[in-house]
Amino acid sequence: MVYYRSAGAIPPKRHTQHRSSEGDLYYEELMGEEGFSSHSSLLYHRAIPSALVDSRIWSIDGGKPEPNHPLKPYHFKLHGLFPGEAWRHADPVRDRRVILGNADVRIAYVAAALPSPLYRNAIGDECVYVESGSGVMESVFGSLQAGEGDYVIVPRGTTHRWLPADGAPLRLYVIEANSHIGPAGRYLSKYGQLLEHAPFCERDLRGPAGPLLADADGDIEIYVKHRVSGGIGGTVFVVPAHPFDVVGWDGCLYPYAFNIADYEPITGRVHQPPPAHQVFEGTNFVICNFVPRKVDYHPLSIPVPYYHSNVDSDEVMFYCGGDYEARKGSGIGQGSISLHPGGHAHGPQPGAYERSIGAEFFDELAVMVDTFRPLEIAEGGRATDDGRYAWSWSGRGPDQ
Repeated sequence: MVYYRSAGAIPPKRHTQHRSSEGDLYYEELMGEEGFSSHSSLLYHRAIPSALVDSRIWSIDGGKPEPNHPLKPYHFKLHGLFPGEAWRHADPVRDRRVILGNADVRIAYVAAALPSPLYRNAIGDECVYVESGSGVMESVFGSLQAGEGDYVIVPRGTTHRWLPADGAPLRLYVIEANSHIGPAGRYLSKYGQLLEHAPFCERDLRGPAGPLLADADGDIEIYVKHRVSGGIGGTVFVVPAHPFDVVGWDGCLYPYAFNIADYEPITGRVHQPPPAHQVFEGTNFVICNFVPRKVDYHPLSIPVPYYHSNVDSDEVMFYCGGDYEARKGSGIGQGSISLHPGGHAHGPQPGAYERSIGAEFFDELAVMVDTFRPLEIAEGGRATDDGRYAWSWSGRGPDQ
């Protein structure tokens, strides 16, 4: 996001001496994208940010994802992943359950009460949607308060941790990219400002408060997710100083939060296609959100979506609030995911098409990810498949 921010103590000129009141020299770190050719920030540490005292394997074993073959749509019931009070023993990083994934993006879910370890995703940016609960995301840039309806964008390589608030599970829907994630390109000027037709603007974005100026004795562990030959690896770095020792930073690369309630929906006389609801994008995928809104006002309009074939993409919808009119009768509810794969024509459930006529407002909340390569079913998806959704338009399955 090309939107300059500055926090804490920084020198007047970059790449020059910056010292404490005692005369100690701070260590400047450039955190930048695309090899010095894109967005970056400069952070000033009290300790050397490269220092390591140990490196060991972090075993990330979610099982091998399986192709969607034979091809069919799915309904996953995510709240079944953390039944009862299982969330009390989970943290927001190590206990994520991957639902779907491909070479470009992984979609995971977690309900947690424990603080996460320090964590760094070195594969790509993360877009974390807070379904419910609240907490704090602390990072080398400072802290972000996060609550229900917040998107939190965490740039690749950012050392951070999640601290859930007491009393209720922090439920996170996590979109992990193998690329960077930013606002839809058509919303941006050539210099990166959000344009007038964009459904949100810079005033809606919350940057981190800080710096945190942590000062911890003893060795510190950082869990790092990174590339290895043939897939994803995990490593635990042990470092001799707390990485939240930053005294100041400035630049255009940092975590930020955006609440879905600040998204201004685009509506029209007839049904608007999903790109009208786009909010973010990464390489080979887009993120859209469907929010409470007035619906089509042509006198002969049909407010629910028309039936459509995803010839170039798989469509993943996470239902996170309200009453989703088009899916009534399917069993889908709060915490559900639907997967409509490329090659399958999908649309409203039986009866919804006619029933929507005359509606003036939809009270629905959903986050959609469209991918341009096929998604595979991961462990968390296999564990929560309702087994019936594919047959919900016909009313009978292969065994009937």
